[in-house]
This record gives sequence, structure tokens and C-alpha cells, in this order.
Amino acid sequence: MEASLIRTQIQLREEQAGSLRRLAAQRNRSVADLIREGVDLVLEGERSGTTAERMRRAARAFGRSRSGTADLSTRHDEYFAGVAGRK
Repeated sequence: MEASLIRTQIQLREEQAGSLRRLAAQRNRSVADLIREGVDLVLEGERSGTTAERMRRAARAFGRSRSGTADLSTRHDEYFAGVAGRK
């Protein structure tokens, strides 16, 4: 059974709208479908916690397995920043 859809109106910047139309054409999908997917990603991110909470969970996992990286104990902040996208 397909979920019912609710019509809504949003405003995008001109470059967002153009990029979204191009991406929809490349993927053979509708702009509305891509927007719904984006909304789902935002909501999923909220359910999985804030960035700070995800960082705390990741930090608690440190030391639980062998990395094979010899200098991990001395350069852990650099490696963690790289994984967390904060380089």
C-alpha cells in the first residue's frame, strides 16, 4: 500500500533548483522524489542523534579492536578528525 502524499511548497535558491533538476534528469527520477529522499536523510540523522552524540559513541569504541596502524595511539586525534570529516 502506497503512503499518501501531502502537497507542500518550498523555496530553493536558483542554483539549488538547477542542480536538483539536473540530478533528477541524470537519475531518471522526479525532483519531488529527490526532495523526499533528502527529507528522509535529515530525519534519519535526527533519529541517530546529534553530531556530538555520534562523536561520543565513536570515541567510546576506541581501543576495542586492532587497527593495524602503528602510530594510532599518538596520532589518534588526527585520524579521528579525518574520519569525522573535520580535517
